[in-house]
Amino acid sequence: MNMQGLFAILFLCFVTSSQADPIFDVLKYGASGNGQTDDSQAFMKAWKDVCKATKGYPTLLVPKGRTFVLQPMVFQGPCKAPSINFKIQGTIRAPRGISSWKWPSSDRNTWLQFEYIKRLVVDGRGVFDGQGAPWWDCFKKSKCQRPRAISFHACEGLRVNRVNVINSPAGHICLSSCNSSVVSNIHLRAPKDSPNTDGLGISESSHVTIRDSTMEVGDDCVAINGGSYMNISGIFCGPGHGISIGSLGSGGSYGAVEEVHVRNCTFTRSSNGARIKTWEGGFGYVRKVTFEDILLKDVQYPVLIDQHYTAYTAADNKKAIKISDITYRNFRGTSTLEEAVKLMCDNAVGCTNILLDDIKITSSDPKMKTKATCSNAHGKSSASNIPQVSCLLK
Repeated sequence: MNMQGLFAILFLCFVTSSQADPIFDVLKYGASGNGQTDDSQAFMKAWKDVCKATKGYPTLLVPKGRTFVLQPMVFQGPCKAPSINFKIQGTIRAPRGISSWKWPSSDRNTWLQFEYIKRLVVDGRGVFDGQGAPWWDCFKKSKCQRPRAISFHACEGLRVNRVNVINSPAGHICLSSCNSSVVSNIHLRAPKDSPNTDGLGISESSHVTIRDSTMEVGDDCVAINGGSYMNISGIFCGPGHGISIGSLGSGGSYGAVEEVHVRNCTFTRSSNGARIKTWEGGFGYVRKVTFEDILLKDVQYPVLIDQHYTAYTAADNKKAIKISDITYRNFRGTSTLEEAVKLMCDNAVGCTNILLDDIKITSSDPKMKTKATCSNAHGKSSASNIPQVSCLLK
């Protein structure tokens, strides 16, 4: 083939690709991007065209160098294309004050909701700014209800990559019923004293991968509230409350988590490391969970099972979330409290088949030794562990 023919083929491929992957720039729909004007209508117009596009890989583009103010919105599917890209290169910002938020319906749980969209991709290195400070003050004063920043519901095959979410009023990102999803290279950030600002919350989802991300928040970096077959790796957590299974069983409810693998994660000055927390009186199970290859830097409770997380006043004292087949392996680092390992299990069912292997957790204070405490916990512990977990050696 001569060079002229080759260039013709390359040009045809370029033109075909350009035609096949349409881009819907919100600026062309009337968005100002000046950081002051409400751009909600322009975004919704652009989304409707993206969602009904049938050719190629349609993309809603949020261009860099601009700041777009959005009211609470729902980006809803199903869409016609096999995959949709929400590419955020600039900044999307919530309204500044609580009274400035305009809710589209009675549901005030989320600022930006994505729902029923198959193979949605959200990426672009941009920023979602939840403007959470007024909401934190309101919660501290009067326990007012606060929205999450971003929720994904029933978005099968979801991909969230290289985005930043800061200062959410409550939880930063929530996945519910999002099977076969991957979240990677994200950065979630809020002050350590911002109340209940979870990083990533997961519920009723299976086959989820979370990797290579940084979470600096005021609550759990990752909170798993229901689901199965999850792989979490390369997470840098701190400040925050660690990576938590639960809480489960609130108000006597059912909760189930299984087949979770957490590895190669670093906790820095967090209140917890690897935590499982359940309410009294709930029912269901947590099983087949592994935490391994964990690095700890001045963590309060590196290993914690708490089946008395919150008492339920009407709790049936014969019911509890069953915890079994939990492995902690290769933990290294320091604890700021004496109780580096704390296994507080319920009287009704206890915790079974708990394994601690190759644990070396020393005190941040060279004058203090770490220790382990436990109640109703059963399993095995390596004799060389630091601290010794004597209740599992019997």
